[in-house]
Amino acid sequence: MSRGGEMVYIPDDSDFSSFRDQCESLEGWHCRYNKAGVTVWSQGQEESCTVQKIKVSRRFPAPAVCPAAPEGPWGQPRAGGAQFGLPAGVSAPNSRAGRNRDFVTLRSWLPLGNDYMIINYSVKHPKYPPRKDFVRAVSLQTGYLIKANGDGACILYYLTQVDPRGSLPKWVVNRVSQFVAPKAMKKIYKAGLKYPEWKRRHDPEYKPWVYPEQNTLPSVSLAELSVQHADSLENIDETGLPEEHLSTSDQEA
Repeated sequence: MSRGGEMVYIPDDSDFSSFRDQCESLEGWHCRYNKAGVTVWSQGQEESCTVQKIKVSRRFPAPAVCPAAPEGPWGQPRAGGAQFGLPAGVSAPNSRAGRNRDFVTLRSWLPLGNDYMIINYSVKHPKYPPRKDFVRAVSLQTGYLIKANGDGACILYYLTQVDPRGSLPKWVVNRVSQFVAPKAMKKIYKAGLKYPEWKRRHDPEYKPWVYPEQNTLPSVSLAELSVQHADSLENIDETGLPEEHLSTSDQEA
């Protein structure tokens, strides 16, 4: 998503609008999964390529809420913002599907009309180099679109284009679109149904994503950051990973 070179920037309205257009458009997308209200598409790369763009959608009923906009599906957040993300680990689909990954990202969020978006891309920070116990992966573009659906409900889109680093076999890539992504959306959906009641019992007035003045995290200067390019990271050969039968939890996605 970065505009090239090494300069880190905070996305503007045009970046968010472009992200929203990608979420809503069907042109060039290929449906890989459609079951139980969850749809998964992929775009732009051969199936055997590990750097795929994947999009997932799910409709949330009116009583549910996505944690990104906890005033209700549409609480009209008043301001956008940006936040530096420390290394966040991601587990492989199962214990033999390769080494775990982590990311360092610059995350931004913005209300745009009746939509609310969160997007990120990978950056480098001198204090947070790659760790020995994780493979540092690269988010080229990742984010969420929460879109009003007219009746108090909303549609959640998740779109990601990630370079996991390493020469992962085709079966791992396919598992992400056919099993891991739907399962993750199912978990978000269940959390959304429970969130309004949970938030009423847990510091209900604390919403720094709505009220930036409540944010107590330390500031990071953009000058300390640079764009994380995948070719500067270690490339792990994992093509020899054996394909295993899907676990019961995968099949339930």
